[in-house]
Amino acid sequence: MRIAVAADELVGVAEAVVEELRSRGHEPLPHGALNPGERADWAWSSEAAARAVADGHADQAIVCCWTGTGASIAANKVPGVRAALCADAETARGARKWNDANVLALSLRLTSAPLLTEILDGWFAGEPSEDAGDRANITHVDEIS
Repeated sequence: MRIAVAADELVGVAEAVVEELRSRGHEPLPHGALNPGERADWAWSSEAAARAVADGHADQAIVCCWTGTGASIAANKVPGVRAALCADAETARGARKWNDANVLALSLRLTSAPLLTEILDGWFAGEPSEDAGDRANITHVDEIS
């Protein structure tokens, strides 16, 4: 799977996200501080990763900033993106299941290497729900402007 990855600075698990994705057989597409040719600020780097998903260049994205909040806000401004800020595996699993999230937002301050592994386990184990009510919610979210 091609996964766009954005970070606004090389602290915490920023680089570990890329390595963890590679170790799982995914192809990371780096943005922001992870790509020296791009602007590193959270708004720009998160937008770049989210646009990669919306444009079909990436299957999913992971966006990171100090709290994860700014990265998730910026990513969610891109039409077709459903970014979820997750601090644990169950939230990540639920974001994929009930929200059909296609962008994972992480806090560089709070996410340790072991927690990153757990969150990614939950994220990749989660499958979007086929329940009619769940799908109706996703459709409605996509229609909100």
